[in-house]
Amino acid sequence: MDVFIPEGLEEALEIKSRRPDCVPIAGGTDLMVELNFGRRHPGAMMDISRIADLRGVRADDDAIFVGAGVTYTTLIERFASVAAVAGASRTVGSPQIRNRATIGGNLATASPAGDALPVLACLDAEVILGRKGGTRNLPWHAFLTGPKANALDPDELILGVSWRPTSGPSAFSKVGTRNAMVIAVASLCLVLDEARRSVRIAAGSVAPTVIRLPAAEEATRDLLDAADAWDDPDAVLDETKLAEIRGLVQAGVSPIDDHRATAAYRRHTCGVLVERALRWALEERSAGSGA
Repeated sequence: MDVFIPEGLEEALEIKSRRPDCVPIAGGTDLMVELNFGRRHPGAMMDISRIADLRGVRADDDAIFVGAGVTYTTLIERFASVAAVAGASRTVGSPQIRNRATIGGNLATASPAGDALPVLACLDAEVILGRKGGTRNLPWHAFLTGPKANALDPDELILGVSWRPTSGPSAFSKVGTRNAMVIAVASLCLVLDEARRSVRIAAGSVAPTVIRLPAAEEATRDLLDAADAWDDPDAVLDETKLAEIRGLVQAGVSPIDDHRATAAYRRHTCGVLVERALRWALEERSAGSGA
């Protein structure tokens, strides 16, 4: 096996153009499992963990950029005020794994159970891909093409993700045998964007890829409108409407039976998670208002 250790992004992209079979490694928390079990036999590997351009976080009024090499520990620190980002990051493995695992690795693995992916879906994130001579941006749903499959070309590297900032509370939760160090049986993210008065809901581990749930999003927005909950942090939600939202989420997912859970359990779980996420988000908003 050939091993490359580029000093910068330009060199890494040059290597990728010459050796499209070269597999990048940063944290290695997914890739090393596959190597150790003999599931992959790459002819070359490239250590990209030292490339500064992939480890930055930049934010302005228009967009937030997170480099592919940013670890979950860094995400927890930099996005402590964004409950969904910090919450999902805290569920990834152990502290040692969070110190190594990267958001780019989650994207490259493209597992429907990836903890960061429902959050990126709710943020309408774009994935930035680079190759020698240029870059391209893909919406998250165009990048994630199937179970552990993505739209990355052989001569490209994932440079990072970007999204427009939202103004409002959010929540993430997952169900498994424990909170962290476990693959999600089901996960769900909810983002309330108060500036746009929009609701975004995404679920993981319940379809071939992470999915958004537009019918449930619309119904939740209508519920918040009817209760005047956008303006009143202590608004009381209609329990009948909440039950309808649970049903829409359950109808919108397409889980399977496997060794970790049945499809019926996953579907039921998603209904519980959406109500939990909405209540958490509203509690965060109420606490922020000083109520």
